[in-house]
Amino acid sequence: MARKKRLAGEPITIKKYANRRLYNTETSSYVTLDHLAEMIKAGEELVVLDAKSGEDLTRSVLTQIIVEKENCDENMLPISFLQQLIRFYGDNMQTLVPAYLQSTMDILNKHKDQINLTFSDTGHGNMIPLFEEMVRQNMAFFEQSMHMFMQAGAESTNEPAEAADDTDIAELQAQLKALQEKVDKIST
Repeated sequence: MARKKRLAGEPITIKKYANRRLYNTETSSYVTLDHLAEMIKAGEELVVLDAKSGEDLTRSVLTQIIVEKENCDENMLPISFLQQLIRFYGDNMQTLVPAYLQSTMDILNKHKDQINLTFSDTGHGNMIPLFEEMVRQNMAFFEQSMHMFMQAGAESTNEPAEAADDTDIAELQAQLKALQEKVDKIST
């Protein structure tokens, strides 16, 4: 039986068997979580499917990779971040968190080369302007998300968007302004 060739941009299919073994269908070989982590670092996209049911297990396997990395001496996620993340589960803000985190990671990746260059050129470098720009981009995304969220909430209650809890909006705007002022002070 001839194997189907993977198309460009199509993720590599990994099958997970009941015995927890992972099978790379492209290379016809068993792989470990460390292999998957290296594939991802190399820019490969992958999807993990239950070998029997076909259920998508990608999220749980990727989470397992992160948990294993965090249990080694490769800690990257601060405990306070993990606690805050847990607090968002079941909260009204839960719907905003994935898009916000994705936006933040996109911004970090966008500046990754510049960060690496700054650190390599000067040892530590003056990171304030770069982080200031990242904060500005994050704040702009957050403001846009909040605006869309507030409009969606107003539409679902058949209220005009302007009437959607003006005090909360004003409070958020004040907090954003205060954060912007802090960023501006850091840059001077």
